Amino acid sequence: MKRYQAQFALLAALLISFAVSQFSGRMNDYYLDIVLTAGISVILAVSLNLVNGHTGQFSLGHAGFMAVGAYGAAIVSIELGPQLQRIFGSGEAGVGISFFIALLIGGICAALCGWIVGVPSLRLRGDYLAIVTLGFNEIIRVILQNTKPDGVFGGALGLGGIPATTSIFWAFGAAAVCIYVVSSMINSTWGRGFLAVRDDEIAAGSMGINTTRYKVTAFVVGAFFAGVGGGLYAHQKGAINPEGFNFLKSVDVVVMVILGGMGSTVGVILAAIVLTVLNEYLRDFEQYRMIIFSLLLIIMMIARPQGLLPATLFQKKGRAA
Repeated sequence: MKRYQAQFALLAALLISFAVSQFSGRMNDYYLDIVLTAGISVILAVSLNLVNGHTGQFSLGHAGFMAVGAYGAAIVSIELGPQLQRIFGSGEAGVGISFFIALLIGGICAALCGWIVGVPSLRLRGDYLAIVTLGFNEIIRVILQNTKPDGVFGGALGLGGIPATTSIFWAFGAAAVCIYVVSSMINSTWGRGFLAVRDDEIAAGSMGINTTRYKVTAFVVGAFFAGVGGGLYAHQKGAINPEGFNFLKSVDVVVMVILGGMGSTVGVILAAIVLTVLNEYLRDFEQYRMIIFSLLLIIMMIARPQGLLPATLFQKKGRAA
């Protein structure tokens, strides 16, 4: 039974998400929006943790992959949604299949961008890699912002009329799948290469580990789930624009990973939920939000540099976080 614990946990998470989603109609729209945002934040934080925490790279372009997934999924829903529903039906099942296809295409588009950026740039490390990923984030935003307003991307005004399909089941179901995939990769025999690259890339390379392949794999998988998170975000808000995926969005996700504990899946999940709720409390102090986050980071680096729930806390029990 222990061999299939992860699979049972994933199935249980999906069933619970589905059951809770059936009663979400009774929930206040404001609180429902916070819950959905928390689920999407978990996806973004866990997927970035694979790159930054488990593989030891430093990416500042996660919002760029999120943007690619958001626009890819939104365009599929807007342009191809009616055709897909004619094929699969316009009932709840048909809408769900159409939405799944949109999310999948958005994730694949983001993963493809991750591969295009990752192959040449992941031979770099440290500050140089951070600058490259930051540049990618800005390139995506500027390209989207400077397209024609009446074009497929909507220019600076963005896209509207996106069906509000994201539910608790989709948000937390996707989060459960993301956690399962990342944890399975890291805890597998093959996946130990990610940790080897993080701990000492030179030593890992001297032992015959293809460090570039591991870094590119982490980048592509992380980008895929960021794209899925972006697709969920687009179908939650109903409208998106390039400014919603700027540098500060990437910083938000990086803060979640650092506060939760680099390499700690449980800590990152907790930090994603806490910071999502904290963002709502700071909505009236938007101009001071980044100052508060910066102070929080400084305090954490001084008082608890390992994060809220460090990975070593779980490794002592004989398993990785």
